[in-house]
Amino acid sequence: MPFIYYGQGVSGYYEDFLERLMSHLALEGTEVTSESRQEESARMGVRRTGEEGMLEVRVDGENVKVTYTVTREKREVKRGMMGAIAGAGLGGILGSVLNRDGEGIGDAVSGALGGAAAGGAYEAYYGYEDSRQDRTAFAALLAEKVKEVEDELQYIIEGQEEAKEALRERSRERKAQEQEKEEEMRTSLEDAYGDLLALQEEVDILEEEGRNVGKARSRAERAEKLYLEAEEACDAGDYTKSRTKLKAAASMIESAQTMLSEE
Repeated sequence: MPFIYYGQGVSGYYEDFLERLMSHLALEGTEVTSESRQEESARMGVRRTGEEGMLEVRVDGENVKVTYTVTREKREVKRGMMGAIAGAGLGGILGSVLNRDGEGIGDAVSGALGGAAAGGAYEAYYGYEDSRQDRTAFAALLAEKVKEVEDELQYIIEGQEEAKEALRERSRERKAQEQEKEEEMRTSLEDAYGDLLALQEEVDILEEEGRNVGKARSRAERAEKLYLEAEEACDAGDYTKSRTKLKAAASMIESAQTMLSEE
């Protein structure tokens, strides 16, 4: 039976999740015996304290799905079974170790246990049937590490969201400041435009009356040019330049008005 766990909401950090999970498991003595990786999935054989299995880690929607299937679990011999093979049985095991080429003591013990079980001894192993329902030692460790990695990534995600929100807030503040500057500049431009129109109108009237308004008209024309440059700078968002041009235009308007009053 496979054991399935989920890293909630971290699929966008799949590679980081996988690397962190394997690092956590490695620190607990887990050995990777085989490995196959694709873009959003990985399969690997794992071994730890006598237990072996296949581990699959893959993206599943917004989550990362971790599936573990036991292929070999360390089993403990029951005392009753050891009693059944003690004495002469034990000597037979040792003889097997000494006499058989290429066979280790583990194989010899397994063979002896099998024979004892066939002879009606106690159930051979602890946990063999139970492991089908209950979590194995590695499955329990895996559940713990999946949760740890999920918590780590969620902490990082929350930190990134807070940083993004702070950036958005600063962006909103800058935008509000820029809008305020633009509104102030537009108001100044409107006021200057009113003064310019009034000046041009006065020059035209005085000229019709036969007054010599050449110098004043020249100042008015220069003021108009500066005003248009100020408006263009404002449209481009260069409020410093716009303010400078508008100040020069206001100076020309004031100079022209002074000339008209003196004539």
